[in-house]
Amino acid sequence: MDVWKAAGNSIDFLAPDFYNPSFKQWNDLFTRQGDPLFIPEHRFDETAPFKGLYAIGHYEAIGFSPFSIESVADGKKEPLGKIYDLVQQLTPTIEANKGQGKIDGVLLDKENNTQIIKMGDYEFTFKHDYTLNWSDGAKAETWPMSSAIIIEIAKDEFYISGSGIVVTFKPLKENVNAGILKTDQGRFENEKWKTIRHFNGDQTHQGRHLRISVGDYEIQKIKLYTYE
Repeated sequence: MDVWKAAGNSIDFLAPDFYNPSFKQWNDLFTRQGDPLFIPEHRFDETAPFKGLYAIGHYEAIGFSPFSIESVADGKKEPLGKIYDLVQQLTPTIEANKGQGKIDGVLLDKENNTQIIKMGDYEFTFKHDYTLNWSDGAKAETWPMSSAIIIEIAKDEFYISGSGIVVTFKPLKENVNAGILKTDQGRFENEKWKTIRHFNGDQTHQGRHLRISVGDYEIQKIKLYTYE
């Protein structure tokens, strides 16, 4: 990369094609000098939708293009189409918060089923949905990949969107506790947030977590609070 940047000073950016499983490793290398990430080609497999969401969340990627996406009969019913729908809804919010430490993403599977993100005044622990022993498929030999994006939109308030994740949280400040003030499922219509359902009780495990099950593709808005 040093040689390319020294000799090819008219090059805008270098971009990786992905036909190998080392997604995080190569993206880390391509962005290590603060360069933008664009993925012009990725094998169109079952991992592609979730890697795409992770790339947009964690690396603030400017594009993600699986190979031959036009070959499916009904793209809106595919996981990739459902993930792209979430991204399309969130795009104005993503663009408004880029480069400010207010966006991140997680990518999870059975071997790497937990990831911690510190954002705002909180530490968020993201786990694969199947880490809940009552989840359908928790005892399966293989787990599907899952991913999510988190965006801080105001003090104590976040959008979390994706599929197959369960999220717990704690305050970064010592000697205080954190709780859920409100969790809503919704969507953006004409760039305006519309709440579909208010979650409570079993839906938040009595205020312990935010959850989007495997097979569901959602945006949830969560508002937290701290207390001694």
